[in-house]
Amino acid sequence: MPQSNVVPRTAGPSVPSRVDAAFFDLDNTMVRGASLFYFARGLAARGFFSRRELQGFARRALHYTLRGEDLGRLGEVLELGLAFVAGHSTATIEQIGEEVYDEHVEAKVRAGTRTLARRHLAAGAPVWLVTAAPIELAGVVARRLELTGALGTVAESVDGVYTGRLIGQPLHGQAKADAVRELAAAEGFDLARCAAYSDSANDLPLLSLVGFPVAVNPDTKLRRHAAVHGWPVHEFRQWQHAVRWTRRIGGAGAVAAGAVVVAGLLRRR
Repeated sequence: MPQSNVVPRTAGPSVPSRVDAAFFDLDNTMVRGASLFYFARGLAARGFFSRRELQGFARRALHYTLRGEDLGRLGEVLELGLAFVAGHSTATIEQIGEEVYDEHVEAKVRAGTRTLARRHLAAGAPVWLVTAAPIELAGVVARRLELTGALGTVAESVDGVYTGRLIGQPLHGQAKADAVRELAAAEGFDLARCAAYSDSANDLPLLSLVGFPVAVNPDTKLRRHAAVHGWPVHEFRQWQHAVRWTRRIGGAGAVAAGAVVVAGLLRRR
């Protein structure tokens, strides 16, 4: 396979000049691993799950993982996960998001991808995090990394209390591209002058939407697509074999992986 589009490590990460805005995926792009797994660990440690509830969630999440990643199953898994926070205040979950960042996420931020984001910011371009993860967690990561803002999956709340339902669709695949298109229209960004970064072929709708698509730690399908279309590829992984299972599951499939692992953690407790 041609490798001419792969940026060598020695060159350091570079960014296209004079872009209107840059959009970064979260899981395995900005952060190593699955952010929802880290969030689930934080919730489990704080007693949000009973064993029976979590085992039921884990069984359905595992079914979703094994049968493949599609929007219908993703929505089902996310809504099951929302049941765990239903009845809790938004302030409580936001505070847990802050704590989870300190406990688990900060050490997983990829230095190479963060450098790309900082270079865009230094050049005067807004940088947005765009992810299927809950907006509460995405917002924390964006703020801690001093990014411009975040787009994420939104859970419904009434009077500051979660209802256990989603607002709209999970921010995945085409929905992620649509959200970026709406943001660009509101902010006056020319998408032909914007950049996007992702590890997953699930984000091809977003990557194909902008003028400067970039693959970061790409899965096999995205790597092949980038090679065919001459897209730049940044490889920041140090242990590619160790993370191969997460590449198969994909960014949104991390919801299921997180549920299964947390179930194991609670059984040991």
